[in-house]
Amino acid sequence: MRNILVVEDSPLVLKILNRQFKQEKNLTSVMCASAGEAQLMLETSSALFDAAIVDLNLPDAPNGEIVDLILSYKVPCIVLTSSYDEQRRDDLFMKGVVDYVIKESQYSYDYVFRLIHRLEQNRKIKIMIAEDSTSARHFIHRVLSSHQYQIVEARDGEESLKLLEQHADTDLLILDHGMPGIQGFELVKILRQKQKRQDLLILGVSADPKGSLSAMFIKHGADDFLRKPFCAEELTCRVMAMVERRDLTQALRQAALFDSLTGLYNRRAFYAEGGRVLKQAQELQYPISVAVIDLDHFKKINDTYGHSVGDNALKHFSRAFRKAFTDDVLVRLGGEEFGLVSYHSSEVVAQRLDKLRRDCQQIAYTEGDITPLSFSAGVYSGIADSVDILLHLADQLLYQVKHQGRGHTLTEQQG
Repeated sequence: MRNILVVEDSPLVLKILNRQFKQEKNLTSVMCASAGEAQLMLETSSALFDAAIVDLNLPDAPNGEIVDLILSYKVPCIVLTSSYDEQRRDDLFMKGVVDYVIKESQYSYDYVFRLIHRLEQNRKIKIMIAEDSTSARHFIHRVLSSHQYQIVEARDGEESLKLLEQHADTDLLILDHGMPGIQGFELVKILRQKQKRQDLLILGVSADPKGSLSAMFIKHGADDFLRKPFCAEELTCRVMAMVERRDLTQALRQAALFDSLTGLYNRRAFYAEGGRVLKQAQELQYPISVAVIDLDHFKKINDTYGHSVGDNALKHFSRAFRKAFTDDVLVRLGGEEFGLVSYHSSEVVAQRLDKLRRDCQQIAYTEGDITPLSFSAGVYSGIADSVDILLHLADQLLYQVKHQGRGHTLTEQQG
């Protein structure tokens, strides 16, 4: 749970913010109507606050003094005000506020909460600034630090390449073109074409009066370009947009590969990953094991306790399944049916399945007396032209188990 300090004296604005907070499961608010109240709260509990939303016009702080107070306690500060003043906005960004938002419409309040969520996520995001100008580098650092990003600095292209090796988890590179040594878009070419860093976001920056340089950057693989000089607000907006696009792409990729309920591979991804395992096995002439698992009498759980409890049982089983087979390719084939591809022998897979079956007896997927989880499984070990063939052979073994009374594992080896 994250705590947000709100310093606002308008009853209407407080009502709107309260309504927004009620829709947020992971946010709680502490409301103060004056700078004095906020100071008392910060003096005793500043470490508890993840961010602050403040009005500039308060009864005891009419000239925005609240911002200095909030920042003195190193709490990220979002200004929510009814008046727009460009000079004041620039001054506040130079002080290090997260953003300067005008109380115009519902969108303004939605944007404030989007910022709050973004601040939490930004703490996990690492940005490298490759810029030979010390003043420009420090300006970018100061602006992005207010948004809680992790920052790494490089003074030229060569240093940025070395630092990228040390900081392989860098999410975004802000890259000036006119650096000594390796110039900007040349570095983009190295990262994209030679090092295959397709996952790295790249934002080019440089003075570009004609527009040709920005086109060159993007053609060589940069994600976006920012012309110098730029203001703090434009920089943060561009960076946030890039990161959010990346997050959306990752979410879509996740949805395309993984089952939404259990987090295991879906069929499509399973056939792709299992196919890679099978190809290696074919090259080495080494058999692999494929298993098909079916939870016994699962319809009874849904009928007795309801589908939400059934879903919970599937999630608990999937966690235990993943724990039992940490180095194998696991899939939810559909409903209560699961599968795996493993380099291990059918005997080893069967032993692990037997242990998993015993562990499943202890899974408490809902409160009160419950039907213990159990499953039947078929394991086939061998080499074939496709994973689908091996899966079919394992499924035939599972069919035999079901006719023999369920609750055990049947194995078979090729030849």
